[in-house]
Amino acid sequence: MKDLRIVFMGTPDFAVTTLKALVESNYNIVGVITAPDKPAGRGRQLNESAVKQYAQEVGLNVLQPTNLKSEDFLTELKALKANLQIVVAFRMLPKVVWQMPELGTFNLHASLLPNYRGAAPINWAIINGETKTGVSTFFIDDKIDTGDMILQEAIQINPKENAGSLHDKLMTLGSKLVLKTVSLIEKENVKTIPQKDIKDLKTAYKLNKENCKIDWNESLENIYNLIRGLSPYPAAWCTLINGNETLDVKIYAAEKEFTNHSLTNGIIISNKKELKVAVSNGYLKITEMKLPGKRTMDIGSLLNGYIIKLNAKML
Repeated sequence: MKDLRIVFMGTPDFAVTTLKALVESNYNIVGVITAPDKPAGRGRQLNESAVKQYAQEVGLNVLQPTNLKSEDFLTELKALKANLQIVVAFRMLPKVVWQMPELGTFNLHASLLPNYRGAAPINWAIINGETKTGVSTFFIDDKIDTGDMILQEAIQINPKENAGSLHDKLMTLGSKLVLKTVSLIEKENVKTIPQKDIKDLKTAYKLNKENCKIDWNESLENIYNLIRGLSPYPAAWCTLINGNETLDVKIYAAEKEFTNHSLTNGIIISNKKELKVAVSNGYLKITEMKLPGKRTMDIGSLLNGYIIKLNAKML
């Protein structure tokens, strides 16, 4: 059995669940590396990462480097004498950092690698209509998410699942997989498998304004998957033309209605209780939406105070 001295690296809530699991399993966490505090909100108050908040609550040593290659940080990191580093939802590490510990540096990734390498694996699995995804642990190398795999576990994607609910399931599944991985390393019983380059590899591109925009000429299924794959964050959006108003709106939830009609794509049919948008093979019935400067509302509440005019459309 190896006597482990672990440095944990992570920033958002997704990483906290794993750190908590390691702490509660009595592993020796000698340091936690997380993002520097950032100004947030109207008052621009400094916002601490979820990992920092938890690490401080349980009395762990926290480092927040702005530059992972700086001599000061590397000196501090070496001084921790870690023999294993664990990375969950952090940033790309320079070689000098991931090569440092004797037992290596492994990462938890929220996909079934080699598919969905990249920044937004949970979102893209849903956007692309996958019926299953999972979590993988692998030793970091000098490319993004390409290192030798340690363990993997799959999970079904519910047809109505959104990115938020899948995130929470994978967060829990991932924390358990990290514990299994650490146990193998501790027992010196790790067997790795090189990732295979498969045909038609799917990528988890970084989300941006362009790839979050709804194209109303797409199929009903594709639009529906985009909306749930981006809900609750960052949210699918489009432009609403309503009389003289042109508004960018965010759509968080919808239902599918397959039917034949002769309307142009994007035309809105609305009454006081529902709002449907015509697409090539039916209607997308919007159930949750946000107007600029307003809170997210169910469609009934929104239509209570906002009138959709005749000939309104989505672009």
